[in-house]
Amino acid sequence: MGEIAADERGLAGGKGSELEEEETSPIEEVRLTVPPGDDPTLPVWTFRMWSIGLLSCALMSFLNQFFSYRTEPLIVTQITVQVASLPMGHFLARVLPRRRFRAPALLGGWEWSLNPGPFNMKEHVLISIFANAGYAFGNGNAYAVMIVDIIRAFYGRSISFIAAWLLITTTQ
Repeated sequence: MGEIAADERGLAGGKGSELEEEETSPIEEVRLTVPPGDDPTLPVWTFRMWSIGLLSCALMSFLNQFFSYRTEPLIVTQITVQVASLPMGHFLARVLPRRRFRAPALLGGWEWSLNPGPFNMKEHVLISIFANAGYAFGNGNAYAVMIVDIIRAFYGRSISFIAAWLLITTTQ
């Protein structure tokens, strides 16, 4: 009742809708390094991706905030994480155990592994996205951090941690 066929939505066309030629990049370097198709068998949501991604996001956010108080601030960019995360991912793929764990039947009984296989490009891209979030998308630090600094330094008043935390998170 009320279902729309796939053809009416344009999702599954007839014989003419198949791609006759794979999309390729006009840039030779991209064609040689990036495969034109997707491999859906590659694991994406892995322990390596989450651990390196969250660590890179938190570390970049901390470092950029810490160095922003300098006269000439040192800025750590996403490219730094992209370069550093590749050997870290390959290292974790080598040292993490390949043992499979099973959740209790009450929780679904699904299996997972800390190391599902070699480190791949999809994990690397998601780690880069995490790093971009830690970099604050190029806008620098949270604006409200400066408000907290001004309250303490110029007005000589104290502000509780909870009040400062709420101010910073609500202005993001």
